[in-house]
Amino acid sequence: MGPAARLGRAVPFARVSPWLLPLTCVLLKTLPAARAADAPKPNILLIMADDLGIGDLGCYGNRTLRTPNIDRLAKEGVRLTQHLAAAPLCTPSRAAFLTGRHSFRSGMDASNGYRALQWNAGSGGLPQNETTFARLLREQGYATGIIGKWHQGLNCARRDDHCHHPLRHGFDYFYGMPFTLVNDCHPARPPEVDARFRAQLWLYTQAVALAMFSLAASRASGLLPVPWTLVAAAAGLGLLFFVSWYSSFGFVRRWNCIVMRDHQVTEQPMDLDGAAGRMLREAVSFIDRNQQRPFLLFLSLLHVHIPLPTMPAFRGRSQHGLYGDNVEEMDWLVGEAVRALDERGLRNRTLVYFTSDHGGHLEAQGEGGQLGGWNGIYRGGKGMGGWEGGIRVPGIFRWPGVLPAGRVVSAPTSLMDVLPTAVQLAGGHLPQDRVIDGRSLVPLLQGAVTHSAHEFLFHYCGQHLHAARWHERDSGKLWKVHYVTPRFHPDGAGACYGRGVCPCSGDGVRHHSPPLLFELISDPAEAQPLTAATEPRFLSVVARLARAVAEHRRTASPGPPQFSPSNIIWKPWLQPCCGTFPFCSCREDTEPREGPSTQLHP
Repeated sequence: MGPAARLGRAVPFARVSPWLLPLTCVLLKTLPAARAADAPKPNILLIMADDLGIGDLGCYGNRTLRTPNIDRLAKEGVRLTQHLAAAPLCTPSRAAFLTGRHSFRSGMDASNGYRALQWNAGSGGLPQNETTFARLLREQGYATGIIGKWHQGLNCARRDDHCHHPLRHGFDYFYGMPFTLVNDCHPARPPEVDARFRAQLWLYTQAVALAMFSLAASRASGLLPVPWTLVAAAAGLGLLFFVSWYSSFGFVRRWNCIVMRDHQVTEQPMDLDGAAGRMLREAVSFIDRNQQRPFLLFLSLLHVHIPLPTMPAFRGRSQHGLYGDNVEEMDWLVGEAVRALDERGLRNRTLVYFTSDHGGHLEAQGEGGQLGGWNGIYRGGKGMGGWEGGIRVPGIFRWPGVLPAGRVVSAPTSLMDVLPTAVQLAGGHLPQDRVIDGRSLVPLLQGAVTHSAHEFLFHYCGQHLHAARWHERDSGKLWKVHYVTPRFHPDGAGACYGRGVCPCSGDGVRHHSPPLLFELISDPAEAQPLTAATEPRFLSVVARLARAVAEHRRTASPGPPQFSPSNIIWKPWLQPCCGTFPFCSCREDTEPREGPSTQLHP
């Protein structure tokens, strides 16, 4: 009988082997993590909100929005208080989440200019040689699906090659938006994608059209001897400008706001009013089809990104306008998805995870005022480099019978940790041919350890390292340095001087030498930077973090740039289309597919 089997027997003290007591302590400490790893393969439901502020949920301190379903997940599971996005913007954050790697490693971040994919008809996207958690779990026999937002690219050379499509990255099933919600998806909202450039182009189009009309009128009246060739040239130029505006930008809603099922475009442009109901039906249908085998479902919510499409049943219900209404609708949708699991007897067989891709969007404004989220006490927001408000996100795990209910973990963790966590629970192995930045959360979630596997974490804005944190094991202090910070108004409105999102470099940022230093346990709001005069260890802490950054940089080998100008621009030959290009149009039957009947109203 081995030592582990003897743990439950009374052993006379005098006969205890000198190595048995220390070994017993080790075994007792690791037993919970071993139970999680040895349990039957769980189903995994990953739910990610879009642009949700960490302060928008009741379980993270909000007292004016109603989020009972997400709060119940936290009560029944483990809540992470220092869960961090690898990037403060959609596309790079999600690339890091899917791969467990910083987005610069896959080329899914920018050195300047655009920081997220802008078009369905661009050629940039998550490279096929990247390995997602879906691919690794499918190798372990999982059915894999993604429902909702993708925003990791679509095509490379032809409109149907789908080289960046979810089904090329390990997912068996896809239903949702290959792009993301933007204001352009709503006919009554102001433009968002390349809004300033589009406004300038339309102004130039009008000026050329006016000049063309004036030349033609002068020629016809005989007032000026204008050559017909000049009139023809002006007309051609005006037509060129008009066509470029009309085809590239006048159709943004029709070309970017589409829905696909697997490889087929099913809705173009998408119907915003029914989007939440269709996503929920698809999620429940996927669960129903795969409940007899282990499955991974990534429910990538369209909530709570502008333009905040919200069902009539939720409009006007919250104290915070349209944004609050959308948050409460999101909570209802999460509750319905979890209820579908529980009603099918999958409650104790499913790990449920809820998070957001980054913090709330401070610049989001509308007729009703602020349309972005609340980041609680944390400074900054979406796109704002390493400030906590842009990268600290909800992190909730529920797995009844395996994870302790009501546990709170304050150690630093990352969205990149989800990949190694899922792979461990599925019985798989991490790739050995690349750097994986994430670490398994199983021991931390179970309570086998109290300290994060991340001693250091690094915070990027585009491909620029803006900040780093150090969780000091001996003292428990949590140090954070900022080398670069964006110039923004902390009051929220117009946070980055009229820009859509703060820049990562150039005149829109400040460089700090010496860096700003904060101790986040005592100052989580990053309100009072420490100095050599106020912190005796200032120089040694800054030096230790500098060494960690240098070691980290030695592992940095950026992938081919997916946000280069040639990859980011709109290309008509890559535009997904149902019907006749450029007048693409189709509508899908919105009746529920085969499977369960889902209540679509609260």
